Amino acid sequence: MTTAVTGATGHLGGLVIEELLARGVVAADVVAIVRDESKASTLLSQGVSVRVADYDDPDSLRNALAGVDRLLLISGSDVGQRLAQHTNVIEAAEVNGVALVAYTSLLHADTSGLSLAPEHVATEARLRESPIAAVILRNGWYWENYLSTISQAASTGTLFGAAGQGRLAAAARADYAAAAAAVLTADTDQAGKVYELGGDERLTYGEFARAIGEASGSTVEYRDLSEDEYQATLVSAGLPEPVAAMLASSDAGIGRGELDTTSGDLQSLIGRSSTPLADVIAQALG
Repeated sequence: MTTAVTGATGHLGGLVIEELLARGVVAADVVAIVRDESKASTLLSQGVSVRVADYDDPDSLRNALAGVDRLLLISGSDVGQRLAQHTNVIEAAEVNGVALVAYTSLLHADTSGLSLAPEHVATEARLRESPIAAVILRNGWYWENYLSTISQAASTGTLFGAAGQGRLAAAARADYAAAAAAVLTADTDQAGKVYELGGDERLTYGEFARAIGEASGSTVEYRDLSEDEYQATLVSAGLPEPVAAMLASSDAGIGRGELDTTSGDLQSLIGRSSTPLADVIAQALG
């Protein structure tokens, strides 16, 4: 049984491969699909098969997926181009007779108002049309998204956002990687399953700010802004307009409850609670 992971030198992909190996998958049966082989030295040293392919290059994808049984399609980072890129991967998987595709989507993608949601919804629809069995991993927010925010809030005493009193069920990137590995190695049929994945600690930004303050030994308060105000604040801090708009949209989605879940799917897949926020804050504060 050969298992392939796209984006294998990225943060999530690398962690998924670590989890696969930890679960006893033989390194020679793991295919790491990368854009730049020079970044894959660690994978090569572990005995993992490294194949070079690009989401924008269908021929490279068809070659990379030859002989693959199970595939983790990690969503691309080129917002606005992702449906076409994901379609290239799915078509390459179809040509090669891949038995199962697992796709990293977005929490509550089918009902979400986040600006990131439409491409995920469209990719999920394309997978439903495919003859290949598919499983959808709807990942919530990563706590690692806030690493720089945590250190900044600790130093300034203010956490800015536009989430109101909405709750955020984030988890560590390693938790989502463990869930993906669990699905890829499952003995039970995963075809058609949709997992809504989120962490145990469902916090408002006010509670998040207090947790940062407790860890840093200071007082940190949450300042709630409108979506437009928060976007303008991010732009003034130097973020590109599209990135600022995406982050502000995400915060507004948190306010609407779109990045919160009580499904328990993550915990069931990984067999434990999600990584404590305190550990992530400690990492951010060094």
